[in-house]
Amino acid sequence: MSTVPLDAVHEAAGARMTTFAGTRMPLQYAGIQEEHLAVREHAGLFDVSHMAELRVGGADALAFLRYALLNDAAKLKVGRAHYTMVPNDRGGLVDDAYLYRLDDADWLLVANAANRAAVADRLQDVATGFGDAHVRDVSDAWALLALQGPAAASLLDRHVAADLAATRKNATFATTFDGVAVRLARTGYTGEDGFEIFVPPSDVAPVWHALVGDGVAPCGLGARDTLRLEAGFPLYGHELDGAHDPRCTPFAWVVKDKPFAGDAGWPTEPACPRRLVGVRLAERGIAREGYAVRRPDGPEVGTVTSGTLSPLTRDAIAFAWVDGTLAAPGTALEVDVRGRAVGATVVDLPFFTPDR
Repeated sequence: MSTVPLDAVHEAAGARMTTFAGTRMPLQYAGIQEEHLAVREHAGLFDVSHMAELRVGGADALAFLRYALLNDAAKLKVGRAHYTMVPNDRGGLVDDAYLYRLDDADWLLVANAANRAAVADRLQDVATGFGDAHVRDVSDAWALLALQGPAAASLLDRHVAADLAATRKNATFATTFDGVAVRLARTGYTGEDGFEIFVPPSDVAPVWHALVGDGVAPCGLGARDTLRLEAGFPLYGHELDGAHDPRCTPFAWVVKDKPFAGDAGWPTEPACPRRLVGVRLAERGIAREGYAVRRPDGPEVGTVTSGTLSPLTRDAIAFAWVDGTLAAPGTALEVDVRGRAVGATVVDLPFFTPDR
């Protein structure tokens, strides 16, 4: 088991710790509901230093990334970022990720912690077909904090030498935080405005303490999961995996029409015997991963991948893979919650969008 640079800080602050993807991480501080609402109403701070960072460079890096990833890296100008996916050879994914263009031939790919080795191996295999494209795992060179919430920009503005008001969503740039060299990105995984702060591990503690000292709520992985679910964001290993075609999900927009590594193993058109949908339950309860989805009083037609009771709306919400003919919004279903048939309806994503 590995630890993040702030492990002792989390421990001293009384965080409830867990092991995730082989790393000891804070699960919660004050409680998932309280942390969730802090992010929706003000600001919360997550330590996500367990995430994987891969640096891609070389004169052929752009051509390589266009082939290695499903979104089109050519769409990214220097200082911009976007969501993307790493395809496998069987119509599924190695991972989903975020790609940042730092310079003309300098890129940063942030992947899920559990897939660090798989993504690095996949990219390095694909890179062998390109002349000057190289991939380095630089995960240990960065700590990563996520400041999320409607007050994030005003709170961060006190510390950084940058014009945050002029910083658009998905922008990234190097700056300083109270004199510490950092890279900021106006990105995140909660559905809120916010920033991700890449900082050397030796300098992360002052950044964390400064923001918490400003009244930002420290948050754990528990609230991160309920927030991303409420925002309708997928989690690899739950909604996305190596077997399902991402074109059968609400995130099919990522797959751009261009050659990509492994495309020979992908159907030209996705068959989609099942589709990934959002469902809202008619009653309170938690539709946990693996619970069966049925037609009303009928046969099983799908499986829940993630579910929670929204701390904000108090609705029971979930993702599920269901029969492809039952994916239209408004379709009536049932979820088997511990042997109790609970009515559910297919709904559009996201489950919640900030009204600001």
